[in-house]
Amino acid sequence: MSSFRLRDYTPRGLYARLAALVAVPVVAIFAIFSLYYYQEHISDVNEKLSQSIAREVGLIIDLCSDPNHDLAMATGIEQQLGLRLDCAYPGAMGWPEPSRARFGDGEVLRGQLASVTDHVVEVRTIERGRVLDFRSVTKTGTVRVLIDRKRALAANTHFTIVWVLLGAVFMLGLAFAFLRNQVRSILRLTEAAKAFGRGRDMPGFRPSGATEIRDAARAVTDMRARLTAFTDQRTAMLAGVSHDLRTPLTRLKLQLAMMEQSEEITGARSDLEDMSKMLDEYLAFASGEEGEKPEELRLDHITRTVAERIDGANVIEAIEISLTVRPMALTRTLTNLISNAVGYGDRCQVSLVKGPKMAEILIDDDGPGIPEDQREDAFRPFHRLDDGRSQNVAGTGLGLTLARDFARAHGGDIRLEDSPIGGLRVRLRLPY
Repeated sequence: MSSFRLRDYTPRGLYARLAALVAVPVVAIFAIFSLYYYQEHISDVNEKLSQSIAREVGLIIDLCSDPNHDLAMATGIEQQLGLRLDCAYPGAMGWPEPSRARFGDGEVLRGQLASVTDHVVEVRTIERGRVLDFRSVTKTGTVRVLIDRKRALAANTHFTIVWVLLGAVFMLGLAFAFLRNQVRSILRLTEAAKAFGRGRDMPGFRPSGATEIRDAARAVTDMRARLTAFTDQRTAMLAGVSHDLRTPLTRLKLQLAMMEQSEEITGARSDLEDMSKMLDEYLAFASGEEGEKPEELRLDHITRTVAERIDGANVIEAIEISLTVRPMALTRTLTNLISNAVGYGDRCQVSLVKGPKMAEILIDDDGPGIPEDQREDAFRPFHRLDDGRSQNVAGTGLGLTLARDFARAHGGDIRLEDSPIGGLRVRLRLPY
C-alpha cells in the first residue's frame, strides 16, 4: 500500500506551487469570513430587525382589528414609525401589481409575525423589491401595512462580501505579479545555465530578481568565466603539444618514405599512422570541440552522408529533422558509432526517429553486444572491454566517451541497449 505524499497532489512547477501557496489561504480565509459573517452577524441582525418589524405590524393589525379603533391613533402610529397603513384596504388579499413572495430572510420574518399575532399575515415585496407589503384579513376588513424593506432586512450585506472579494482579488493579483517576476528570474537563470553548460552564450543575460537569485546568477556567471579561462588555457597547451608531437611524427614519416621499403618499414609506417590517429582522438577528447560554433542543419542529411562513407552501413529510415549542433563534432560522433557497429558485426542498420522533443539516431549491429552490467563502464575514458567485442579491434577506448560528451553538451544523451537484430543498439538522443 503506497503512503500518502502531498507532492503527488500539488503542482510540480515552482510558479504553480507558489501561486497555490498564496491563493489557497486567501480563498480559505475569504470563504470562512463570508460564512461566519453571514451566519453569525447578518443572521442575528436580520432576526432582530424582523422581530422589531413583526411587533410593529402585529400592533397595527391588532389595533385595526378592533371595530372601535381610534383613527387618530393609527395616524399617529403611521407618522411615528415611518410607515404607511390602511385599516380598511379595499384590495383585499390580491396583489394586482408585480410582487414576490420569496425574499432574503422572509421565513424568519414570517416566523416572528406568527409569534406576535394570531392573525394570518401575508407579506410580499413590491415596487421592485424596495417595499414590504403586509396584509391580513380581520373582522373589520383587510389591513395593509407598507414598510421600507431596508428596515426589516439587511439587504445590502452582499456589498461587504463584494468589497472583501475585490480586495482579495487585488491582493492576489499583486502577489501573482510579484511571483511571476521572481519565477521569471529563476527561469532566465535556468536557461542561462543550460546555455553555458552547452558551451553557448546567452546575450543580454544579467542577474535579476531577489538578492538570493542574483547571488546564484553571479555564481553561475563567475563559474562559467573560470571554466572558460581554464578551457582556453588547456586548449592553448594542447595546441602546443599537438604542434610539438606532430613535427617529429612528420619527420619520421618522411624518413621512412625515403628508406628502402621492407616489411619492417611498412609496419613502422602503420604504427606512425596509428599514433597520429590516437593523437587526434586524445586531442579531441581533451579539447571537447570548444572552438566550433553550433549551426542549424539537417540531421537526416548528415546521417546519410556519414553512413554512405562507411562500407557496411545501411540507413533504413531517415525522417527530415533540423536541429542546431556543432557539425564537425556530430560528424565525428556518427563516424565513430557507425564504424564501431560495422567493425563489431556483419550488419549495421541506421535509423532516425523523431520524438516529441528529441531526435533519436538508432545504430544497430548483430555483433557480440555488451553485457548489461558493463554498458555504463563502456563510457569510461580509455576503457576496453575484455570480452569478444574488443578482440582484434583497434582503438583508444574513447569513441563512446566522446559520443556521450557530445550528446550531453547538446542537451541530449546516449544509451546502450539490446538490438532487435541480435547485437548492440546505440541510441543517440538530441533535442531539436
